[in-house]
Amino acid sequence: MADAGSNATQPAGFPSRGYRGSMASMEISELFEDAFGRIGAVVEAVLDGLEPEKLNWRPGGTGNSIAWLVWHLCRAQDEQLADLAGAESVWASGGYAARFGFDLDPDDTGYGHSFGQVSAVQLDSTELLRRYHEAVLERSLDFVRGLDGAALDKVVDKNWNPPVTAGVRLVSIVDDCVQHGGQAAYVKGLPTEN
Repeated sequence: MADAGSNATQPAGFPSRGYRGSMASMEISELFEDAFGRIGAVVEAVLDGLEPEKLNWRPGGTGNSIAWLVWHLCRAQDEQLADLAGAESVWASGGYAARFGFDLDPDDTGYGHSFGQVSAVQLDSTELLRRYHEAVLERSLDFVRGLDGAALDKVVDKNWNPPVTAGVRLVSIVDDCVQHGGQAAYVKGLPTEN
């Protein structure tokens, strides 16, 4: 294990941008920038070299496909970040509902999807999904780069006890995205059934 003063490099798949400060002075914005950057690295690794058959394949015939997992990861991240930023989602502003053309409600993010709804998320290639993910990641990084401790303390949802702050919401978004990114990476590594 390398000590903090070494010139060790990060493992493959970690974002190269890292944080700009030292361990003793890492800003909260840099922490979230690193977290979202790691999600981006996982998604890029999953989509890299992926053929449509594997992209749309559902493990066991009923599991979630990589297309659905990454689409849902992006949709959830996009809508929740847009809500925190008080802005329109990338999905809406970029016309992605029409561009994807899924037989789903345009406002759908994938929560609680049935077998049929998951099956509606089919793609001919990774390109549109990659472009959408890159746009969502860029918006996310722009948002978190402007954060400070006071912004994280802002209550964004009073429907919970205790009320949810922006910081808690961001951690929840990262957690959800990491889980779905890991699931997509796992599915990519499975052998497809003949």
